[in-house]
Amino acid sequence: MAARRAAQININWTALAERVPENQKSFFQAFKAKSDGYLRRMMANPEKPPKIDWAFYKAHVPVAGMVDDFQKKFDALQIPFPADNVTPLIDQQEKEVMKSVEEFVRSSNGRIAEYDAEATRLKGLIPYEQMTMEDFKDNFALDPLNKPTFWPHTPEEQLGYEDPRAKQEESH
Repeated sequence: MAARRAAQININWTALAERVPENQKSFFQAFKAKSDGYLRRMMANPEKPPKIDWAFYKAHVPVAGMVDDFQKKFDALQIPFPADNVTPLIDQQEKEVMKSVEEFVRSSNGRIAEYDAEATRLKGLIPYEQMTMEDFKDNFALDPLNKPTFWPHTPEEQLGYEDPRAKQEESH
């Protein structure tokens, strides 16, 4: 039974509370109260049940063989403990989530590197106030003679523009 006693896990409730949104605080407090109550009830009981003094009962119970019968039945009693089928599933799910988190971190670091390179490039440009139209054309790869654009010079306003969202909706 001692091997089956739940291990006490230290939970950093303060760090957990910092991550809870304001509209969920009442649910979090109720959960914490329920968890603390369960832990108090569990810790109030001893880890092992007290030993039964069978000799005392044999001396005080007048019916012969009754205590021996109870002792035999008590020693043979095996209380089944449910098998833990969920922990492997949780571990597998955690591994899958960690893979997706690592992939997200890798892709985010790649985007950060791209954005840092673009920010460095933009910082190295002549200030816009001092830039001529030729400098602007050279720095932003505009080709107004061979590939003119129309005002307001956004992709949506140009000739031949096709909305990528419309293509996605058509394929679904």
